[in-house]
Amino acid sequence: MKKAILLALLVSTFLSCKNDSKTNEEKGVLSEDGSSKTAKQSDGLTLLKGDFIYFADAAVLQTHREVYGVVVDEKMHELDKQVQQYKNEVTDMVPVEIRGKIIPKPENEEGWPYRVEVKEILNVSKPKPQDNEVIKVGKE
Repeated sequence: MKKAILLALLVSTFLSCKNDSKTNEEKGVLSEDGSSKTAKQSDGLTLLKGDFIYFADAAVLQTHREVYGVVVDEKMHELDKQVQQYKNEVTDMVPVEIRGKIIPKPENEEGWPYRVEVKEILNVSKPKPQDNEVIKVGKE
């Protein structure tokens, strides 16, 4: 009798455990090449969030970890147009969220170790006033 009760308890415990694991295909994350990444994850681009500035033919994106030179092209100029509405001074940096291709800088050039080529502009937001504290030196 004790064995039957123990067996019934084990079977009910085993059956009550819900196995809710779905395959990647059911979750919608199976790409065409069979990998488990989404199409956006497989395109080789990186999501970058940071402060952007374009000044005197040089563009820079400063993230919390790294500073990138930005490739000056049509997409960068599009980003700069969107950033202009939030600038009070030409030296203001504006928070942006982009997807881009990170490439190493050529060895014979000066600058940051990596560049980013903007491929997709996701978000441009208004800077927080405390983030753009600048010390100005000038005559009074």
